[in-house]
Amino acid sequence: MSSRLVRPLLIAAAVAGLAACATAPSSGPAPALASTAFSTADFAWSSAAGSGAVEGRITFRQNGRAYACTGSVALTPVTPYTRARFQALYGSTDRAALPESVVRARTVPDPNADYRSFVRPGVCSEGRFRIEGLPDGAWFLIAPVAAEGGEDRVVLMRRIQVSGGRTIQVTL
Repeated sequence: MSSRLVRPLLIAAAVAGLAACATAPSSGPAPALASTAFSTADFAWSSAAGSGAVEGRITFRQNGRAYACTGSVALTPVTPYTRARFQALYGSTDRAALPESVVRARTVPDPNADYRSFVRPGVCSEGRFRIEGLPDGAWFLIAPVAAEGGEDRVVLMRRIQVSGGRTIQVTL
């Protein structure tokens, strides 16, 4: 065989071999993406009693000023809805420190969805807090803080993971 015929045959064989390795299209439905619509079913896991806890302290400083907790902290269950909401409010689903006025000024889809009954509240005193009885799962920790004199408050947000019924230590 001449080299002019061999080369096109080799290319054709290589293309045919690659085509045989290609993944065939699935005849089933495409995997469903999680909806970001509010659904109480997505929050159900967070209502269970658990043996996990989060214990934390506030050490936040900004522009050389120390901030202290303003009395409350809260844990919000991570769900498709709260991930979308926190991304819109805080610009992150991992961690943030934003002026309270900025967070309040941002809009979110479905702002009337009421998930407050799933939020685990806590008290922050002398820069420390503890929330107990948590089931395993991912939570958004929220802690409003203020500099001495109570000037513009800053809201601290951090995503945490409770697992194995252990106490998670957090410093904000």
